[in-house]
Amino acid sequence: MPHSIRIRSGGATFAAELNDSTTAETILAELPLEGAGNRWGGEICFLIDVNVDLALDSRAEMAVGELAYWPPGNAFCIFFGPTPASVADESRAASPANPVGRILGDIEPLKTILDGATVVVEADS
Repeated sequence: MPHSIRIRSGGATFAAELNDSTTAETILAELPLEGAGNRWGGEICFLIDVNVDLALDSRAEMAVGELAYWPPGNAFCIFFGPTPASVADESRAASPANPVGRILGDIEPLKTILDGATVVVEADS
């Protein structure tokens, strides 16, 4: 069963959900998370205090609005468009990442979040 969360940054709030994966459960146990978001094209990621190995369902290509954990950088990632690693218009991580959830609703405001802006991920109570 998915777990409801909220993501806040740059004055915007996004409803989201974490899936039932082991990686998502590990992240859920560490909420709230907060960090300085790094923009990489159509991706925002930030370092979190979670250390999980690459999952069997890891992949580089992500859907727009998808949330992932990138093991090489211990990073929480939010995908909203093409990245420098993209081949076409897809969102693509620098290397395989563990999918952990998705944004529910409009992702357009993600495009306005500046590099270095604080990103908060918290349980939706």
